[in-house]
Amino acid sequence: MKKGNISIFVPFAGCPQQCSFCNQKTITGQQSQPSPEDVSSAVETALRRKGYEYEIAFFGGSFTAIEREYMLSLLDTAYEYVKDGRVCGIRISTRPDCIDDEILTLLKERGVTSIELGAQSMDDEVLKANLRGHTARDVENASRLIKKYGFELGLQMMTGLYLDTDEKAIQTAEKLIALKPETVRIYPTVVLKGTLLAELYEKEIFKPQNVDDAAALCTRLIPMFESAGIKIIRIGLHSSEDIKKNMVAGAFHPAFGEIVQSRFMLNKVLKYPPADYEIFVNPKSISKLKGNQKRNVYFLMEEGYNIKYTASDKIAVGDLKIVRR
Repeated sequence: MKKGNISIFVPFAGCPQQCSFCNQKTITGQQSQPSPEDVSSAVETALRRKGYEYEIAFFGGSFTAIEREYMLSLLDTAYEYVKDGRVCGIRISTRPDCIDDEILTLLKERGVTSIELGAQSMDDEVLKANLRGHTARDVENASRLIKKYGFELGLQMMTGLYLDTDEKAIQTAEKLIALKPETVRIYPTVVLKGTLLAELYEKEIFKPQNVDDAAALCTRLIPMFESAGIKIIRIGLHSSEDIKKNMVAGAFHPAFGEIVQSRFMLNKVLKYPPADYEIFVNPKSISKLKGNQKRNVYFLMEEGYNIKYTASDKIAVGDLKIVRR
């Protein structure tokens, strides 16, 4: 049976401040807070689609920091579906500094199974510059407490924040891996209107990553998590019309995950010096090898490669056979 999320967005609720990158209503496309009735409606609608094992997921804000009675009203509604077995659990996302024994006890009693922390970075200078309001130590403490209570731990990191570098991102990944989460999400920074990053960008104080820079970095990060047995459940923001309208710069592309996979293919070719080659590739992988809008093809041409692309069913999906001509 396939796994599915029933996502309930709670934008801005509970956030003690607005981080440098955050315009949550744009990210989620949601303008109002959901009610318990909205939760029931979303679940009932999803359950009409058979063949899925569903988890209710509260995303979009700092769930454990919202007004307590409101939080419990949402959880209690969701828990009814856990108790009767129609959904398998509840996932929430929150801030590292909004986790303690009391809140974890409440979550445990109401069927929460997974907690994701928006760590974003494990570099205190980066966290401070981007107005996160918590430290790397808060991430470590909250992660250990979550695992102590038996929840599945998910961690979210961002790349390309103000004052961040590729090497700091690598160090962040190393520190997150040491916390042994079950899942991770990687979000390259997108600069949105109405944010501090937009102001810094307009003043030319902040130079954001572009899509290619972020994809190249992700090809270094992904193997780190995969080799540690940590499941990557998302790379890049979900596409929405609001993001497309409000983005002013940064590493957003509606097919960012595919661009990253394409970059992996490109890196295999770049292990060879510029020359004339014939590359044999599975038909299912040839579009990834050539890249979105043939960006890999043009890049290789500019770097001095002369390549003939040949589709072959004898090559495994994702593999390449590179022969010098």
